[in-house]
Amino acid sequence: MRLFLMLLTLSSISLLATEEATTKKVIIEKATTCKACHPTIYNEFQNSLHKKSSIKEDAIHKAVWDKHPAKAKGKYKCAKCHTPKNESHQGITCVICHTITDIKKHTMSNENIYETKPKTFYSAEKGNENKKLIYKEKSSWFGLRNKTIGSPYHDIDYTNKSYYTGEICMGCHSHKKNGHKFEVCKTDISGAKSKKSNCITCHMPKISGTATTIRKTTTHAFHGFAGARNSPEKLSKYVKLAYKRLDKGFEIIIHNDTPHALFTHPLRVVELHTTLKRNSKSEALKEHTFIKVIGTNNKPSMPWLATQIIKDTMIKADEKRVISFDKVLQSGDEIEVVLGYRIATKQAVKKLELDEKMSDFIPLKRSYFKF
Repeated sequence: MRLFLMLLTLSSISLLATEEATTKKVIIEKATTCKACHPTIYNEFQNSLHKKSSIKEDAIHKAVWDKHPAKAKGKYKCAKCHTPKNESHQGITCVICHTITDIKKHTMSNENIYETKPKTFYSAEKGNENKKLIYKEKSSWFGLRNKTIGSPYHDIDYTNKSYYTGEICMGCHSHKKNGHKFEVCKTDISGAKSKKSNCITCHMPKISGTATTIRKTTTHAFHGFAGARNSPEKLSKYVKLAYKRLDKGFEIIIHNDTPHALFTHPLRVVELHTTLKRNSKSEALKEHTFIKVIGTNNKPSMPWLATQIIKDTMIKADEKRVISFDKVLQSGDEIEVVLGYRIATKQAVKKLELDEKMSDFIPLKRSYFKF
């Protein structure tokens, strides 16, 4: 009987302990807090343009801002997207993106609506679309068995549908109009709506490595936010180069297999460099440039002054741009084609007093065609 009572007591204690749950959530204000459980993601983030979005770390942004009339008034107008919710120029941190509850659409530019109690982080995970994960620590058998569920730092809400598409990016990446109501930049939002292929699947692709040290996973979403400046190899996957031989020359076909213009930043310029190799000699053929220039009175100007598109030859979404060459090819000829870009035009670098390296040509895609 005593043995039975002892076992019954132990079972009751174990059951009570198993049902006991403790919450240890803290308010996360800086990305460094996230490093404890997400070291891989944290390290990727350090090299991202989200991390370097402020005037403190982005030389081009600072150079433009230094000339902005609002600076004299002490108003950092670009902070809405470049350093939201903080005054220490941290950039766009983990807390910023993972506490967006909704996107409010406006004519001039969209607005992010944030969680007012930053103990809940929103995220996406296939299979958990309808779940809200609250941290619990369960123990049994006098604490000999411990099991934790979720994160000790925050709850995780997987129910926000915007995190499964690119809609979550549209608070900052949709469009921006200046004081003249001119659209300085715009991203085609059609590529943000699909759950299968969107901003996130391209710019945050799944790569090897666990997302967290608390629960091991085989893959995680890339938090370096793939772009030409930090991950050109990922963008190059969506750029295809082909050729077509003609009687009196040949054509190079550039296919931009993305749902937006190949480059959306108004300072970027794309170039096609083509070289003919014949009998061990190389001949550089005509270069082709693709660019979007904004300004006023038919002259380039700073974004806040712009009222018109002066020139737009940038390769558009899903466009196949055909470039013709009148060079007649011979048997054995080889064509080297390099598609690349410059972070800023040489004129912009000079005007903004930037490092000359900002206008260096950066290869993005290289192909060889032999005849």
